Amino acid sequence: MRISEALTRIDEIHTYLTRAEVYRGFRSWPVAFSGLAGLAASLAFAVLGQPVGSSLVWAWWMVALGCAGISGSEIAYHYCWTDDRFARAKTRRVLGQFAPCLVAGAVASFGIAHGVPRSIGLLPGLWCLFFGLGLFAARPHLPRSIGWVALYYLAVGGWLTLAAESGESFSPWRVGVPFGAGQLASALVLYWNLERRPDDV
Repeated sequence: MRISEALTRIDEIHTYLTRAEVYRGFRSWPVAFSGLAGLAASLAFAVLGQPVGSSLVWAWWMVALGCAGISGSEIAYHYCWTDDRFARAKTRRVLGQFAPCLVAGAVASFGIAHGVPRSIGLLPGLWCLFFGLGLFAARPHLPRSIGWVALYYLAVGGWLTLAAESGESFSPWRVGVPFGAGQLASALVLYWNLERRPDDV
């Protein structure tokens, strides 16, 4: 019984320590590449044209899922192949804190697209606001500087929401530029705080 209690205590201590340490699953290069992919999608929509109404929302969510797959590719690899159970628990905790903003963004997106399509112009701003809130929720496990990126998303999201125009479409640059810049800034934060070696300075 004492050995079992000791092992339980050790497990609790380890869990407490992992909550306090910075999560190192996100890597700079996939996050940066996802930002560039978002900018490329904006350019493609600007040149080739983009759909309107609910089809526009679906199109941008497909882009978002693709970018999420890129930025999370290394997390998925390590989770499946190299992480121990404590590292996997940390990954689940961090992603669990970020996930509600994505769910809220999806609900708002398709609620507006199908319920009040004339308000689709609000979505770029709302997406930035939700994403910024998600970063703030996960901030305890990320480098402290990520808070500035989260604040950027909230500021840009507020401006885009206030400047939104009515209609069933919006400029593709209202999505690609804010998120592209935000992901590139996040990649810089990750590199500078987690990956940079002292001799790189």
